[in-house]
Amino acid sequence: MRTFGHMDLGTVKALHIIFVVSWFAGLFYIVRLFIYHTESLQKPEAEGKILRDQFEIMERKLWYIITWPAMVLTIVFGIWMLILVPGYLAQGWMHLKLGFVVVLLVYHFACQRILNQLKRGVFNWSSGKLRIWNEVATLLLVAIVFIVVLKSSLNWIWGTVGFFAVAIGLMMGIKLYKRLRKS
Repeated sequence: MRTFGHMDLGTVKALHIIFVVSWFAGLFYIVRLFIYHTESLQKPEAEGKILRDQFEIMERKLWYIITWPAMVLTIVFGIWMLILVPGYLAQGWMHLKLGFVVVLLVYHFACQRILNQLKRGVFNWSSGKLRIWNEVATLLLVAIVFIVVLKSSLNWIWGTVGFFAVAIGLMMGIKLYKRLRKS
């Protein structure tokens, strides 16, 4: 088994997966906190202020104690795997996966921007738009997992159709949730 720095590929891959799961958990939950933070504006001022203060604490701890470290460690162990198996970089599926990882990093930094805005009391996103934004991470997760699991056996036409089917399903689910929430 290939090793680098006294860790074999299996151990590095397991740690990579653990930190991917942690990173996504942080991304999913941070946007949920953004939604609640934004909706706190609709509460009476005293109650809203208490909620916003609490959400800022929760967001800061989640982001800087869990999400950021998990993102960094995901990248570290991902690069470590590429060092252990340099042939991965010659495969088309890896290029596609890394492309989606770049999009995920853009998503991460966009969430950082929203966090900074909320901290300054700037609410540029409605809770409805944040609910849709939260589904972007879901789409990225679906795409990355399918690419990694199916690799080159993936039929790209069906993969693309499936990706858009999941996106449409998520959007329909959001609209249904909105209607149910209003009634």
